[in-house]
Amino acid sequence: MNDHQLDDFFGFKSPDEEKKRKEGIRESILKNLGQSLKLRLIPRVLSQKERRLILALLILVAGSIASLPFTFYYHFTATRPDYGGSFSEGVIGEPRHINPLLAKTDADNDLTELIFSGLMKYNDTGKLVPDLAKSYEISSDGLKYTVYIKEDAEWSDGKPVSADDIIFTIQTIQNSDYGSSLRINWQGVEVEKAGDYAVIFKLKNKYAQFLNNLTVKILPKHLWQDIKPINFALSELNIKPIASGPFKFKKLKKDKLGAIRSYELEANKNFYDGRPYIDNIEFKFYASEDAMIDAHNKGEIGAMSFVSPKNIKKIKFKQRLSIQKINMPRYFAVFFNQNQSKLLSDKNVRLALAYGTDKNDLIKQVLDDNGITVDSPLVGGALDISDSVTKYSYDPDNAKKMLSTAGWTNADEHGILSKKDGSDRLSVKITTSTWPELAEVANILKEQWSKIGVEVNTEVLPITELQQTIKDRGYQTLLFGEILNIDPDPFSLWHSSQKREPGLNLALYDNKAADTLLEDARQTLNPLERAKKYDDFQKLVAEDIPAIFLYNPQYLYAQSNKINGFDSKIIAAPSDRFANANQWYVETKRAFGEKE
Repeated sequence: MNDHQLDDFFGFKSPDEEKKRKEGIRESILKNLGQSLKLRLIPRVLSQKERRLILALLILVAGSIASLPFTFYYHFTATRPDYGGSFSEGVIGEPRHINPLLAKTDADNDLTELIFSGLMKYNDTGKLVPDLAKSYEISSDGLKYTVYIKEDAEWSDGKPVSADDIIFTIQTIQNSDYGSSLRINWQGVEVEKAGDYAVIFKLKNKYAQFLNNLTVKILPKHLWQDIKPINFALSELNIKPIASGPFKFKKLKKDKLGAIRSYELEANKNFYDGRPYIDNIEFKFYASEDAMIDAHNKGEIGAMSFVSPKNIKKIKFKQRLSIQKINMPRYFAVFFNQNQSKLLSDKNVRLALAYGTDKNDLIKQVLDDNGITVDSPLVGGALDISDSVTKYSYDPDNAKKMLSTAGWTNADEHGILSKKDGSDRLSVKITTSTWPELAEVANILKEQWSKIGVEVNTEVLPITELQQTIKDRGYQTLLFGEILNIDPDPFSLWHSSQKREPGLNLALYDNKAADTLLEDARQTLNPLERAKKYDDFQKLVAEDIPAIFLYNPQYLYAQSNKINGFDSKIIAAPSDRFANANQWYVETKRAFGEKE
């Protein structure tokens, strides 16, 4: 091996190569030093504005780099409901029977909806869906309904819900000794056990709307079976219930007179459809809507069960509320009692009153436009019923023409009409309740009808007196409301067999063709065919004018804006706003997965 090979082997360099290596290192150092000096000189050659701009850019770059993990997190995660939180709500009245068989007041029904559960319920879109029921079957003849119960359902005391509870509840309703107002819905229905978690309902006649009956809330047999009928309404279980719903009783507070002033619920962690997100709900009870609004304005409650349109302006801190406008299948109307007023038996007079009614003005003045006009006894709901009925649009000239045709031609100094011979005076009396909305409607109708020559006297009665007047059918015209199911059955409201108490045919309507349609529709299981029969029925009613249908008001629920998950489009009754309360939430979290 020669000297060069030895130098290469041990890493030695020749003198020339070593010289070049040192010169390269020197040039590199000078170059880097120059760049460093240049960087140091940059601030001296730049203006103050330019230096600030560069600094801002450097901060921006640094901030962007630092925010990358957060951007990644928020991009690939979405807000999800979380457990926890609470809210308080004001309700008018106070609870007396938190019992689905006895509940009558709004306070009773609201608490019953949250604490109890039924075999079926309405969802956010008004569709009837299983609740305690896992599934159901309907026999081919429509006379037998077999319902299978969820086997993981429990009462809030830990006992399982079974077929025995269903049978006990229905048979208790059917027993007149217990005084349940639901009894009329269950007459002629047999119920029998088909296993620990299955029941069979047997009907004597087909009834298309029977599934609506299965929304009734269920009582626990093991707690109620030994309570005698005489003590049924007095049991402490009516105030501190054990049930199977999403929430359960926590505590209550009474005033010195023993009236319940507040009532607290807590989440039922063993609820069969999953623990509710919200931990606690507190209800506070008030004697009037004004008192409830005043409590909200003082910060005592976060939500209000209902606010009438006229009172929205009284609310302070509206930014804390979300005013939910919910549709309900109900309407208000003026029902004519032709047995009490001879002049109302003349169709021309009824036509004149219909043409003399400005429904849009009523909705504007009374509801602040929170409602729609109604022209028939069927509104909203699950069936696709056409609106091709005869409509009587506001036309005072046509109204006067109708009265003239009926012989009402003489007008006094106030414009009130009478017959040519002066023997009669065109006068009617409107009876209604002291509820401010209806009292105002009565006064507006008085003003509208006076413009076509009709004298109107108004009779505004407290609810107890009005109920007796309705039972006796002791009115000429009744300004009142009707509530339908989402899948409507207007039989009890319009069939001639329901003209007397306990029927609700307030117009005493009697039309054999209409009766036949109502009877047939009840037994028509096909919804399209049933809708056709109801369409024919409503056309008959519109032609006969037994009532003037006025408007369908929206239900205004003043909900706390911290609540999320409420999405009800239509409800059958005010308490149904809680039908999906187990899905409401206050607290949120972020989680990986598809964005909502």
